[in-house]
Amino acid sequence: MPKFEHHIFVCTNERDKGASRPSCAASGSEKLKPAFKDAIKEAGLKGKVRANELGCLDQCEHGPMVVVYPDAVWYGFVHVKDVEEIVNEHLVHGRPVERLRLADTCLNTERCPHKPGQKER
Repeated sequence: MPKFEHHIFVCTNERDKGASRPSCAASGSEKLKPAFKDAIKEAGLKGKVRANELGCLDQCEHGPMVVVYPDAVWYGFVHVKDVEEIVNEHLVHGRPVERLRLADTCLNTERCPHKPGQKER
């Protein structure tokens, strides 16, 4: 079997409702993997692109989170309505969807406008 050209990782981490940070599952991420699988198949990319679900990507305030490798493009606030655009634009045409792309300044940082009590500077 040839290696996959891209892997799509969908965070499906779930926390208790009273947790100090949100979780992607609470924002509907469980619907994303099946939607990606359908869109991948429809785009003729089955066998070239693999959709996977995983636990926490530690970007909880940006969920639902999706990351595409090997491109290392992180998408935040992704919903089912965005899946076809990500597959067609990013995976078929090689153009990341900028409106969903998480800014590098928000990745693995203490300060981000999406975190509680912080505003954009």
